[in-house]
Order: sequence, then structure tokens, then C-alpha cells
Amino acid sequence: MYSAIASNKRKTVAIMFFFMVFAAGLGWLLGLMYGTSTFYAVVIFALVYSVIMYFSGSSLSLAVNGAKEIQKSDNPRLWRIVENLAITDGLPMPRVFIIDDPSPNAFATGRNPENAAVCATSGILQIMTDTELEGVFAHELGHVKNYDIRVSMIAFALSAVISVVADVILRLTWFRDRDDENNNPYILVAGVVAAVLAPLIATLIQLAISRKREYLADATGALTTRYPEGLASALEKIEQTGSALKRQNTATAHLFFANPLRGHSLSTLFSTHPPIAERIARLREMERHA
Repeated sequence: MYSAIASNKRKTVAIMFFFMVFAAGLGWLLGLMYGTSTFYAVVIFALVYSVIMYFSGSSLSLAVNGAKEIQKSDNPRLWRIVENLAITDGLPMPRVFIIDDPSPNAFATGRNPENAAVCATSGILQIMTDTELEGVFAHELGHVKNYDIRVSMIAFALSAVISVVADVILRLTWFRDRDDENNNPYILVAGVVAAVLAPLIATLIQLAISRKREYLADATGALTTRYPEGLASALEKIEQTGSALKRQNTATAHLFFANPLRGHSLSTLFSTHPPIAERIARLREMERHA
């Protein structure tokens, strides 16, 4: 299992590296098309925008999902489970939130363990036993412990850069003077194609990172509780009841314990999460070799 965790970390680093190279390549193409001054102006704006989103992303993800912060007296059961797991993992106590939604789900967010927050839906609190709920939040604190929450924020920031640059390329190409003698049709075509494909590629990279991190968090959570079956049982309940939330938000879907979105079109390619059946199978395999 430790080798699987190490492998996931190496693969995620490789994907993030490709992500940054792709963003840089898109910027280089913009410089070829419109000059270095335009390139620098757009990149500076995009970077500033990304930094702002990186630092405010946690608060935004909680707000858009209607999460309400609680204290220990509001839900002693949830608070105690999170507190005990944080102590076990050697982590600071995260802020705790609840979403009023009947679907069973949860997520963690933040830049680092010191600024982390965990959130549960009212539905997951109703249907899970204490052992199952411990498995779910051991998974979520695994994201915190492994700094997956930071990886998610960085991926989101890089996606913002790519989206901004791609949008600028399309707009500048559309309004470009067709009689400009410096126009190179091949570069223009390449720019338009890159601008159209860039958001799609950025999304696929972000989703690939998310899927790999879910497996890693499952393994980390099972190590924390020493009981993979608790998490496997929680996943089975979610598979039976469904995990789609009433309030749909694609921008934060990758943060959740299970896919919070409705619909299954192109589920394999565009899913923010690996198949639940595969996650359960891996956990049961861990149990057999424990």
C-alpha cells in the first residue's frame, strides 16, 4: 500500500508538471501571435487572478455549496469524530461545516492543515454509523494530511490561467485586422485550435489529478482508522443511495467524497472521481492483506 501511495504522488507531480508546461506553451503561442507586450500583460493579469482565487478558493467553495460552520455544541457527534481523527493524524483541528442536503457526501478544503475545513451533508450524518463516518472523515483528513487540498487549489489556479489566456487568444484573433501584413495564417489557426482545446485539456488534467488523489486519500484514511471496511461500507451505502446534491456546482465537484453531480454522460472521461466499485475493491484488498 505504501508503494501505491508513493506511485500516486509521483504520478500527480508528473501531471502537475505537464499542466504547467502546457500553460507556459499556451503563453508562448500568445507571444508569437501578438507580441511580447501582450503576452506579459495577459500573464500578469492571469497570475494575479489565480493568486486571488488560490487564497479565496476555500471560502468560495464553502459559500457556493451553502455550508454553515458549526461548533461542538451544534453537533457533538461529528465534532468528536473529526477531533479524534485530527489528533490521531497529528493535525490541527479543522473548521467544521454542515450542508443541509439529504444526499450523503462530504469534502475538505483549504490551502494547508492550518487553514483546513471539513464539511458533511446532513444526509451523510443520518445514514452512516460512527464507524462509517470515521472512515469518511479519515479520508477527508487524508486529503488535508497529504496536502491534496493545496494541490486542488494550485490546479484550480493553473486552470484559471489557461482559461484566461485561451479566452484572450480567441477574442484577439476574432477582432484582429485581417489586412495586417504580419498575419501568419498558420500561427493564427494554431492559436485558435489551441484556444478551443485548452480549457478541455486543463479540465481533463484537473480531473486526472482528482481521481488519483481519491485513491490516495482512501489508502491514507484506511491507515488512520486501521479498518478499511468502515470506509468500504460507507462507499457501498453511497453507491446505493446516490451522492448528487440538490445544489449543483461543477467548479467544486472534485472536492467531494463522492461525485455530487447528476448525470452520467461521458462519465469515465469527465468524472471527478474514480468508480466507487473500484474504490471498494481496493479497500477490500487492503483488508485482506492487513
